[in-house]
Amino acid sequence: MKTILEICREVADLAAVKRPDDLFNTSSQQNNIFLSVAKSTLDSLLRYGNWQELIKEGRICTVKGKKQYVISDYVPDFYCLLNNTIYIRDTNEKVIGAITPEQWMRDKYFGNSSCGIKFKIQGRRLIFSDEPKSRVKIVFQYRSDSIVWDFKTFEEKSALTANTDVPLFDEYLVKLGILWRWLKRSGLDYSEEYTEYQRELKKRFGSSLATRDINLAANSENCEEGVKINVCTICDKRK
Repeated sequence: MKTILEICREVADLAAVKRPDDLFNTSSQQNNIFLSVAKSTLDSLLRYGNWQELIKEGRICTVKGKKQYVISDYVPDFYCLLNNTIYIRDTNEKVIGAITPEQWMRDKYFGNSSCGIKFKIQGRRLIFSDEPKSRVKIVFQYRSDSIVWDFKTFEEKSALTANTDVPLFDEYLVKLGILWRWLKRSGLDYSEEYTEYQRELKKRFGSSLATRDINLAANSENCEEGVKINVCTICDKRK
């Protein structure tokens, strides 16, 4: 695994320019440019899609009288939820989520709610249409906002803060992303490098995807589309 500084030095070699010696040395314009395009590359990759490297599992334990849950309170590195991955064990209850604004308004004002617990995602919150039972453990998959990990502690981070940080994404893809952005920033032709980057980006992302979606509610009876949930017998108390 190569650090972000090592990758930027390889880019400098390809661009036939002076190698950066410290990306966080603000007195050097060259270092500043490399840091800027490195951050832009990692930020763009994070937003591109559900990379396998970023998929994690989170958990929320419901509390009596509470219908809204800030997801980041339970998973601090939360970026976005993967729909159709929310469920609970041991019961036949069901989450229909996330429901559309039309469904939400219909259920709220016309009482047309069907089987299952329903929710919507708003402002990075999980909002249930009806109060769920207490001590229900809801588990789900989400995309983490991490882009690098610390070379010494192996801790994943959502920001690039050190020369020794290692990107979570494929290093060759990161190098190509930094290269075309550096050429563009320098006013040079970057069309060939950009085309190569896009080709590699689609290939790498495609190889990390499952061949088909997995429907966790395939065997549900007499319900709308959704996924199974279940009530936990023991939930960890949140402090």
